[in-house]
Amino acid sequence: MPDTAFSVILPAKQVSAVVFASPHSGTDYSESFMAQTILGRKAIRSSEDAFVDQLFAAAPDYGAPLLCALKPRAYLDLNRSPEELDPALIEGVQKRGQNPRVASGLGVIPRVVANGRAIYRGKLPRAEADRRIAECWHPYHRTLKAMLEQAHRTFGQAILVDCHSMPHEAVDSMIPPSGGRPEIVLGDRFGAAADSDVVDRIEAAFVSAGLKVARNAPFAGAYITQTYGRPSRRQHAVQIEIDRALYMDEANICPNPNFESFQRLLRGVIAEIATIGSEEMPLAAE
Repeated sequence: MPDTAFSVILPAKQVSAVVFASPHSGTDYSESFMAQTILGRKAIRSSEDAFVDQLFAAAPDYGAPLLCALKPRAYLDLNRSPEELDPALIEGVQKRGQNPRVASGLGVIPRVVANGRAIYRGKLPRAEADRRIAECWHPYHRTLKAMLEQAHRTFGQAILVDCHSMPHEAVDSMIPPSGGRPEIVLGDRFGAAADSDVVDRIEAAFVSAGLKVARNAPFAGAYITQTYGRPSRRQHAVQIEIDRALYMDEANICPNPNFESFQRLLRGVIAEIATIGSEEMPLAAE
């Protein structure tokens, strides 16, 4: 396994039941990958959750581990099943049923980036897809699973906060709630991935920071939330989508003048979220 597939930043002492993860902020656009794509360096980054790993970098300061992908989403999408192979992109893959994500080019090996721009000129060999999944997808998910199991053993429950960003126009089609246009969208798969009290507390942390929050529209959570959210087993998963306009220049994929102040604002949010679940820490863990 390449040592560049992901990074794990551990706290000096883990005192939180929360595991923070950023699966789409990787920026390791290797020369070999860039030789395969027909896109330039700016276009290839358009579907990346740029700087989300930096926004949540404070998590270990509050006793919670942080898992970050290093390989980019355009290379491999960790928020997809390894079975979501695109027959329009990968040689030898047969179409099986109707999967809207795969059909739109957003399988585990994406065919397109934002606005439907093709990543490759032709198809990829099946062996190439299998290699990416073996070297990056499986190690990331084995590590995430182990981190959640460790939190569960220590605190009696585990809470995955899966961190993402959304284009500013992503909520344009929504009818604004009474509180105005949402800046944060929490996805718990309409209650299937996390208990409501967990989601309530995460929402309250953002609202207390002055941010407008919506739930499950237009993003309810994808593979990671669906797979790791098991509230009946006291394992919760909540996807967080942050409006990119709050902290970055989307057109040029760079921090905007508000980046540092927004990062400081999020420190307080992270600190509050990190306390969820640790209040119930078993005596054996003390």
